[in-house]
Amino acid sequence: MDSKCSAQDVLRCDLCKTPLPSMHCDFCHVKLCKTCVGEHLSDLSKEHKVVRFKDRGSTLIFPECTIHIKHHCQLFCEDCNCPACSFCLSSNSHKGHTLKHFLEILKSRQKDIDTDIKELEDSICPIYEEISINIVKEKQSAENHYKKLTLDVTKQGAEWHKVIDIVEKNKISNIEEMKQKHLEALKEKESEINRNISKAKQFILDLKKMLDSNDISLVTTYKSSNAVFRTLPPKVTAAVPSFSFEKVNKELISDLFGSLSTLSFIKEERASTMKTPEAESCPPVKPLLDEPEVINIIDTGYKYLNSVTCLGDEEIWTCGNSKVMKLYNLQGKLLKSIQTKSKIPPREIAVTEYGELVYTDEVTRTVNLVKNKQIEELIRLMGWIPENVCVDASGDLLVTMASDTESKIVRYFGSSVKQTIQYNHKGKPLFPSGSIKYIAENRNLDVCVADIATGAVVVVNQFGKLRFRYTGHPSYGKGPFYPHGIATDSRSQILTADSNNHCVHILDKNGKFLRYIDNCDLSNPWALCVNSKDNLFVAEQYSGKVKQIKYMQDG
Repeated sequence: MDSKCSAQDVLRCDLCKTPLPSMHCDFCHVKLCKTCVGEHLSDLSKEHKVVRFKDRGSTLIFPECTIHIKHHCQLFCEDCNCPACSFCLSSNSHKGHTLKHFLEILKSRQKDIDTDIKELEDSICPIYEEISINIVKEKQSAENHYKKLTLDVTKQGAEWHKVIDIVEKNKISNIEEMKQKHLEALKEKESEINRNISKAKQFILDLKKMLDSNDISLVTTYKSSNAVFRTLPPKVTAAVPSFSFEKVNKELISDLFGSLSTLSFIKEERASTMKTPEAESCPPVKPLLDEPEVINIIDTGYKYLNSVTCLGDEEIWTCGNSKVMKLYNLQGKLLKSIQTKSKIPPREIAVTEYGELVYTDEVTRTVNLVKNKQIEELIRLMGWIPENVCVDASGDLLVTMASDTESKIVRYFGSSVKQTIQYNHKGKPLFPSGSIKYIAENRNLDVCVADIATGAVVVVNQFGKLRFRYTGHPSYGKGPFYPHGIATDSRSQILTADSNNHCVHILDKNGKFLRYIDNCDLSNPWALCVNSKDNLFVAEQYSGKVKQIKYMQDG
């Protein structure tokens, strides 16, 4: 019993509160009056052992004291959290401690056990069973997903095999064509030599006849003609073609073949079924600033500003409604002016890997390079009008162009066509005609096009296969989505100017919408470029200003 309990405490029946109960159930640890014994025994869900109150605990086996051998403990010290026998009590080892009869501790613990059983049965186990069911569903979903992944890779492999077969056949066809030309040249030379041999042999016969002739005049008037045969035809040696084997770079091939994202597991904390303190979680790192900010404004002086492109990190080229293209530093100082060769405003500008300016001319249908203050024509089109241009990672030019009925993208190595992107796998046009297409290449070599006609950002991979179309985000419902300028950054994010809604959309490389830049007082944003520091430059068409915007966190 509790050494701190008052002697005046009155024991009562646990069922009806009658004072001084005469019975006790050792198994249930409840006090009972004789009237309530029958009611208690009627609960058949439990086993009972009812004895006289003075004999309570007689049917229980109390633990043996670990200090005083063969003595059983009927008390429990709450301070030491251990059983105690009467000898422990007399030895003062638990002096001043709270001691309770084992039956009271058993009853308290029994309530704890009953509570835990109820929680396990009513709450915890059903949750685990539900999780188990969901895991079975996730396993099936994972099986289906990996099956689709395998099919996608197999399909991509088949596409590559087709391309390789075509390349192989083209090479073999080229070899056969060169062989025929080589053999025809040799055959012609052989015929020429054989004709000379025939002439020489005939001349020998004629000379021999002359020697045998009695006609003195023939011999005396003879003059040698061997000089004709001494002049041998020039020896022409063919520089036969060779085939250079390119060493297969497995890593590069793997990257070009397609990217497979890594398997990762996101640990989501479940709501606890018990009332425990919630652990604080660290917020994820966010590369995008919550509030993009304008850090610089450059006034170009154009009435209509059409394009901006970065020259390194400290300078920008601009063009607008003028035949003059202007280079500014970030302090707004005009560094250089270049006049177009045709004295017509350029359509679009770009900067090569060597820092040279490239511009398109719609009137002359040319793509031009400004080199050492001289303008040289790189490309002249027939039947097509060049629109926009960008420089890819390898230094090639990507040019968007249109005819009366079609639009396409052509990749140029110098002035040679390297690739044409025009149709999808079903032979339908990727880009409709009748609109200007803005273009940029992403870090993953995707080609990104802002297509005003369809109100979409169209992204294809480097082989021209459509990856996705982005047609705006429903959260921004001010007006139709008309994408103009387009740019990409170091994280392969795609940025496009929405002139109609006076903002910039930011997407990830797979076309997922991330956010808007709509807090920088933008007015008709028209063209974009991003430097290596991930600073965004936005050309506003009607104000003639370029705004430098910081939209990503440092690092």
